[in-house]
Amino acid sequence: MTHINETVLYVNLKTLEENFKCLKSKLSKDNKIVAVIKAYAYGLGDIKIAKKLEDLGVDVFWVADFDEGVKLRNAGIKLPIIVANPGSKSMDVVLKNNLEPVIFNHRMLDLYSTANSPVDIHLKFNTGMNRYGFEAENVSLVLEKISQHPNLKLKSICSHLSSSNDPNKDEFSNGQIELFNSISDTVNTFFNTDIPTHIVNSNGTLRFSINSSDWVRLGISLFGGLYHNELQQIFTLKSVISQIRSIKEGDCVGYQNSFTAKEKMKIAVVPMGYADGLNRKLGNSRGHVLIHNKKCPIIGDISMDSFIADISSITVEEGDEVVIFSPEHSVSLLANELETIPYEIMATLNRRIKRIYLNE
Repeated sequence: MTHINETVLYVNLKTLEENFKCLKSKLSKDNKIVAVIKAYAYGLGDIKIAKKLEDLGVDVFWVADFDEGVKLRNAGIKLPIIVANPGSKSMDVVLKNNLEPVIFNHRMLDLYSTANSPVDIHLKFNTGMNRYGFEAENVSLVLEKISQHPNLKLKSICSHLSSSNDPNKDEFSNGQIELFNSISDTVNTFFNTDIPTHIVNSNGTLRFSINSSDWVRLGISLFGGLYHNELQQIFTLKSVISQIRSIKEGDCVGYQNSFTAKEKMKIAVVPMGYADGLNRKLGNSRGHVLIHNKKCPIIGDISMDSFIADISSITVEEGDEVVIFSPEHSVSLLANELETIPYEIMATLNRRIKRIYLNE
């Protein structure tokens, strides 16, 4: 593929399809899939990802705020779009764009109770994460309020597992699920019907049993950003060598002279920096990139728009490819080097990086 950009995030939509099919195979035919594409689809590009997932047969999209939902609607996305935090000033926009707000406190419930037209809502309950959500002891009061406002159409109830990735905290996770099931029973009894429920996220889907009628929220697992032997990372970030220079013993590299050569070296300047989302903690030999499949340490402080790699051990030319991460050199490994999580690395990739979508 011909392109003029030097720093490119390649996103393989075929691999996304394979991950989707793998995850779907673990579910019953009645489980609905809520695709989480907030934060620009975790940095991968929400429009392209949403259109591919819509074609593949996801049931619902989940975004963080109303702006993300409006953008999808303007791009032609027809599926239901749940807005996790619609805010208190956006109700008219939410209704106009047929978005579905998550209601998580009495202030939001009272606001949407004033809607003059039907609005699909989703109730969120706190089961132990202590972030968003009504408390379990308030469920009856919440349901009474909803029953008094026929324009409020309850589409699902949800919560969020705080530690589904950690086997050492399964007792806590199971406690969250047990409390959520109790809340669900109360809701279903009150309305004399089965309201869809969803509490499990990507790790929850991979690690916990799921009722046949539940919805599941899948985000990073679709993109292969968490390690699992059946899933593949769908994205690769590459740049190029912009300049090569030789330095001698005692020469310094980068801001604050943070690296001093102990011997003659050959170094490469790469046009990607912390403004692009490359964490500064990877500098000073903590992180590395791949050039000609060889590990090359990042030396000196990472700059806003560039970093420097030690290429003393390999033969390269200006214009040669530099791999920051790939399916083989995964974002999970990079996250370990940073003592962070893949989500943070993905979500902070600047949108000035060119996204190119592949089907191979």
